[in-house]
Amino acid sequence: MKIRLAVDYLQEDSIVDGEGIRTVIWTQGCAHKCPGCHNPGTHSFDDGYLIDIEEVEKMIDNLDGQDGITFSGGDPFYQPKECTILAKYAKKKGLNIWCYTGFTFESLLKMSKNNSDIYDFLKEIDVLIDGPFLLEKKSLDAIFRGSTNQRIIDVNKSLKNKKVLLVDKYYVNNKKKKEHIYI
Repeated sequence: MKIRLAVDYLQEDSIVDGEGIRTVIWTQGCAHKCPGCHNPGTHSFDDGYLIDIEEVEKMIDNLDGQDGITFSGGDPFYQPKECTILAKYAKKKGLNIWCYTGFTFESLLKMSKNNSDIYDFLKEIDVLIDGPFLLEKKSLDAIFRGSTNQRIIDVNKSLKNKKVLLVDKYYVNNKKKKEHIYI
């Protein structure tokens, strides 16, 4: 049986959904339904379409000039098993992983005690933007976030240290020059 992911759409060449040039996997389904969400079309669990994981992997194989994959939505944590498969595949191709979720990091850790797929997905994510979008905290100055309550978390360091550690510098691996560019 093929494994499928419910998506709204797949987008290449995003420059606003994480650092660098990224491909965004817009998952379908979100129960948070934050007022003012910029993507309310992804809320319904009945809309969008199902795509075979292998088809997304082929798309990843054909990417050119992308620094990473961003999972957004919807909320990718409603499909952690499928997202984990794709995140692992993308990492093997040298891409970094960012993820947006309406859950907090702490609530994901709690939820992972009953669903190990959530923890497995967390382990593959480099940077997590967590928390619901709050219209009253909306800010156009909040880099990579819609509202100032959302955090930009270094997931690997946070899991290792058992506490939330924020990303302190943004950089893009310039593949042509093999150097880091700080922004």
